[in-house]
Amino acid sequence: MTLTPVPRVAVVVVAAGSGTRLRGGAPKAFVGLDARSILHRSLLGVFAGPSAQVVVVVPEGYEGDALTDARDAAGAAADLVTVVTGGATRQESVAAGISALWADVDVVLVHDAARALTPPEVFERVVAAVDAGADAVIPTLPVVDTIKRVDDAGRIVAGVDRSELAAAQTPQGFRRAVLEAALAEAAADHTDDAAVVAAAGHTVVTVAGDAAAFKITTAPDLERARAIVQAAPEASPAPAPAPAPAHRAPRVGIGTDVHGFGGEGTLWLAGLEWPGEQALSGHSDGDAVAHAIVDALLAAAGLGDIGTHFGTDRPEFAGAHAEAFLAHTLRLLREAGWVVGNVSVQVQANRPRFAARRVEAERVLSAALGGAAVSVSATTTDGLGFTGRSEGVAAFATALVVPA
Repeated sequence: MTLTPVPRVAVVVVAAGSGTRLRGGAPKAFVGLDARSILHRSLLGVFAGPSAQVVVVVPEGYEGDALTDARDAAGAAADLVTVVTGGATRQESVAAGISALWADVDVVLVHDAARALTPPEVFERVVAAVDAGADAVIPTLPVVDTIKRVDDAGRIVAGVDRSELAAAQTPQGFRRAVLEAALAEAAADHTDDAAVVAAAGHTVVTVAGDAAAFKITTAPDLERARAIVQAAPEASPAPAPAPAPAHRAPRVGIGTDVHGFGGEGTLWLAGLEWPGEQALSGHSDGDAVAHAIVDALLAAAGLGDIGTHFGTDRPEFAGAHAEAFLAHTLRLLREAGWVVGNVSVQVQANRPRFAARRVEAERVLSAALGGAAVSVSATTTDGLGFTGRSEGVAAFATALVVPA
């Protein structure tokens, strides 16, 4: 029998945040990123790094979900996983993770689950710096934007010399004894682990971070992460080959979607933002054009309808735009052995006026479907019905799929 060596490094993955700014309908780490959660994707990066005990800190009630994600991401290293319940603050959650460390651990990395795309090389650099003698290490990126100091009235007071600034990332690495002592002595709550150690009088050094280690905080951050994952499928475990469809001929599907005006923010339609136009209401952004296309593609492939895959029980699609819907649909089709032939969609609405942006909409929708041809037309209903009364938008799509 082969025994897994007891590691001297541990990674505490903090996944106990509520994620209120993301508005994903669940604690942030448990919102979907690809086919799995943000936490699962983050742990894939952790286990690709140096061998370590991995302690996942989660909100109460999510221990089982976290253990499932962690064991799946760990593979043969599943015996290195520990899941604990976090506290009311980040500092309390980190302390809970530290309390679960094994006795042999002397280097501790604290990592935000929300930095789900952090490359394993960043973990390696942090561990190497601690091994070289540092008490505390953080990965950073140079600040590239021009920074201004602003007063309470919104007036610029002065510029800030960005040569002295750096954007901190995680994982942040520490000698275990240093971090434990700093947490025990902390008189104030800190949202940054290195700040706790610095407040205790220790020097914090930096190593190079990575642009991919950005933090998923808002819905646009999540869309950005999903686009990166979708564009780099080689980073994901390869799905099992799908069986060839029993019916080898091309297939056609029809989809319809309707949304009324009354949503919050700006109108999104046909994958485009329409400044100055009232938003459509809906679980996501209310993009009736994108949703009709999804319904038509799913129907053509025999995969159900949009409610089956994007219903209100899928909080990760709350507020999501066309790119997220179409990318996920494309993945479902590929797994079932189909590719998109072409799509035609008609919009019925008094507004917005499509003529000036029709080509742009076709280009955006086509790109989201992997380059498949998409045509968009628009019409009004001569004042008849709810679209004629400018109460909302209706879209009707026809899609052709062919065997892969």
